[in-house]
Amino acid sequence: MLFFQDLYDTVSRFFEAGGDVLWFIAAALIVMWTMIIERLWYFSYTYPKQARLLIAKWESRKDTTSWRAHRIREAWISQMNEKLHSGLLLIKTVVAICPMIGLLGTVTGMVGVFEVMVLAGTGNARMMAAGITQATIPTMAGMVAALSGLFISSRLEFEYSANVHAQELADHMPHH
Repeated sequence: MLFFQDLYDTVSRFFEAGGDVLWFIAAALIVMWTMIIERLWYFSYTYPKQARLLIAKWESRKDTTSWRAHRIREAWISQMNEKLHSGLLLIKTVVAICPMIGLLGTVTGMVGVFEVMVLAGTGNARMMAAGITQATIPTMAGMVAALSGLFISSRLEFEYSANVHAQELADHMPHH
């Protein structure tokens, strides 16, 4: 219980020091990682089952050679391709947005520093330090959030390549 209280206190102090922009970064991080976990689950468990069912459905057809059969095959492959690509663009977009949200925190923190300088002058380093902290923490948090998603989103794009899976599916559904 003490561990969780210490963790809560540390996170609370971090959010206080970094300002309100950290809540936007946290929300983006939650969205990004929810989508990443969903895509990893889909590629690892859901897609293989769907692909096997679709291949079995194709193989059970009496007609696999007619023009109509070819169009049905193309439609099924296209639908699976769409499912494979679903969410990948959103993940990449959130990865790209995280540093921008951090920079927004930098700007708001620096505005705070300038307000302190106007009100108290440049001699009050302690008051300026809070604004500088508020300017640097969101930048760091935005970059860390983006980096955490960048590696996995690249892996999703290349190792679990939706295009490769779609082509493999097409290869397993021969049209004579």
